[in-house]
Amino acid sequence: MKGWDSEKQVAHVSLEYDLEASPEMVWRAILDPALRAAWLPARDLADPEPLDEVPGERVRFGMREAASPGFASTVTFHVAPGLEGGARLRIVHRLLEVRATRFIPRAANANGPVMLAA
Repeated sequence: MKGWDSEKQVAHVSLEYDLEASPEMVWRAILDPALRAAWLPARDLADPEPLDEVPGERVRFGMREAASPGFASTVTFHVAPGLEGGARLRIVHRLLEVRATRFIPRAANANGPVMLAA
């Protein structure tokens, strides 16, 4: 689900998954760099170390946007026990800021008065 945080005007995407694996296994797959590399390449992380962590519940990483160097973002993984066993994984990817401004060209006619040459 795409969203827009009205207080900070920050775009985000939030996804939830119910997994058969235990919360401990999911947590290990997120934090172990060798396991994480299979689904989240290290080149996509600004730093392989988390920005913050609540052990067993939540961890947040800074992301590197190679295609768009003007963007800064984070991805947060929330792990909880599932309702019917297994684990519930919620992933929130949040755009923090746009560092570069986009160039908007002026209209060629500039909507000014028409001048005629004699």
